[in-house]
Amino acid sequence: MKNQRRDAKPRTRVKVSVVRLAHAGELPLPAYQTEEAAGLDLVAALDVHNPMTLPPGGRALVPTGLIVELPRGYEAQVRPRSGLALKHGVTVLNSPGTIDSDYRGEVCVILANLGQAPFEVRRGERIAQLVVCPVTRAALVEVSEVSTTLRGKGGFGSTGKTMANENARSRKSSAKKKSMPSPATPRKKMRFGKPPTGNR
Repeated sequence: MKNQRRDAKPRTRVKVSVVRLAHAGELPLPAYQTEEAAGLDLVAALDVHNPMTLPPGGRALVPTGLIVELPRGYEAQVRPRSGLALKHGVTVLNSPGTIDSDYRGEVCVILANLGQAPFEVRRGERIAQLVVCPVTRAALVEVSEVSTTLRGKGGFGSTGKTMANENARSRKSSAKKKSMPSPATPRKKMRFGKPPTGNR
């Protein structure tokens, strides 16, 4: 019997209006590639006769030919594609890039080549993912002091130091135990009897 996934709630769909610009032409709209995918794939809207080459260490703004209108209270995040990052070292430089709900310009992707070989971007190539997320706006309240915590001012990797130190101590302790020779077995004392008395 096959296991069937049970969804606690039906998935909500957020309506996002999209304008396809002239240079997007026949290119497909962003789409989810699997049923449970979180991101819509964005493709490059480049001239078919003029692909873009990213040299090692280079970066460029790649057009998608799309304008999106997000509902109020939502943002769209532009994220890298794992396949491009792993195979070619190509990523989204300002990851995740943020598209605000009041932005009405073309969606473009800042691609960076962190690999060791030039990378060619062709028309229609999937270059990034678009993830639509709800946004919580903060109301800042100025105060004279903040509450104290165990962490305090620790930052920039401070939370990993304790575990790293414990691991190092554990390794040293383990190595020390292995290098310590086992205690020698005490020798038993031998008892000698009185020497025999010879005939005089």
